[in-house]
Amino acid sequence: MTLTLLLVAAYLIGAIPTGIILTRLTGGEDIRKAGSGNIGATNVYRVAGRKLGVITLIGDALKGVVPLLIASQGFGLQGAALALVGLAAFVGHCYPVYLGFKGGKGVATALGVFLVLSPKAILCAFILFALVLCRWRFISLSSVSAAAAAPFLVLLFEGSFSFFLASLMISGIVIWRHRENIERLRAGSENKFKA
Repeated sequence: MTLTLLLVAAYLIGAIPTGIILTRLTGGEDIRKAGSGNIGATNVYRVAGRKLGVITLIGDALKGVVPLLIASQGFGLQGAALALVGLAAFVGHCYPVYLGFKGGKGVATALGVFLVLSPKAILCAFILFALVLCRWRFISLSSVSAAAAAPFLVLLFEGSFSFFLASLMISGIVIWRHRENIERLRAGSENKFKA
């Protein structure tokens, strides 16, 4: 029963649309009707500015961190149960009940989940993200590259098959939700990131 409640709570926390809330609180337009239409930090950054973009990134990452800390520190969950809580928070962000199950691409919330499950793995994935971004200037390519590497980094550093399976599912969803970006990368029409 406790695990079920924690999974539901993690999903509902993950489903909070940080980008939409922040842009509306600051008097901006509905972020879903501007730029790429995505609710994540990259689109908020491009449409509403650097400050809101960074705050959205932090908020979306916290949606992965907070449920896992509650589950591990407050209820002593470990292993497969903890991995499921992280997965629930991530799924909440990508498929939020509050927005008709149309959410973000999950990169920042995945970052939050991995920060708790495997800090060393996410550090290495972040370095890869930064290197790809510096070389090619595509957020989408950097995100997909880091997502592809993350499950194997988790397995390398944690040696946990349950963590590996959860991270494999998270990474698969991140890559799937970037499929339009991947097509634009192949076509040479993807927007480059400008700091």
